[in-house]
Amino acid sequence: MPVAELRTERLLLRQWRDEDLVPFAALNSDPEVMRYFAAPLTREQSDALANRAQATIAQRGWGLWAVEITSNGSFIGFVGIAEPPFDAHFTPALEVGWRLARAHWGHGYATEAALAAVAFGFHQLALDELVSFTAAVNERSKMVMKRIGMSHDPADDFDHPVVRGTLRRHVLFRLSRGTWREQAGRPGPG
Repeated sequence: MPVAELRTERLLLRQWRDEDLVPFAALNSDPEVMRYFAAPLTREQSDALANRAQATIAQRGWGLWAVEITSNGSFIGFVGIAEPPFDAHFTPALEVGWRLARAHWGHGYATEAALAAVAFGFHQLALDELVSFTAAVNERSKMVMKRIGMSHDPADDFDHPVVRGTLRRHVLFRLSRGTWREQAGRPGPG
């Protein structure tokens, strides 16, 4: 299957490259980036995550894309669509997710790239719904979810099956294709 690349005004969502591994390991070892995860990743864990993302994109044509700033070619993290690897009341599902290096927070990149991933999911993949979730205390990610048009119903909140401690409680946000279409005045099916 051909690998999809997504372009936005400032970003390129693309297949992973070997030169992405070092900056990806740096962001995955940053305690602030990984604040709402169980722990920062080791270099081996980070490389394994990038390799899985690369293999999924090679197989399906889409997934968790590497993201670069088009004006300077800087790798800043990943954004894309993935299947949650656990069972919960909302699975099976496809999730839009992101993780960016801290130096690139606050510039709207996560929202910009996530909107491109959402459009891809509803147009090219003809999905009926996308979800996103995060630890209940992760305000930054919840704001991105709201900015891309997702809605939150507290009845959907859940205890993440593989997370322990204070981060276990997660919020779930949803976006249907119909709602997405209405929000932007998009016409008919697709």
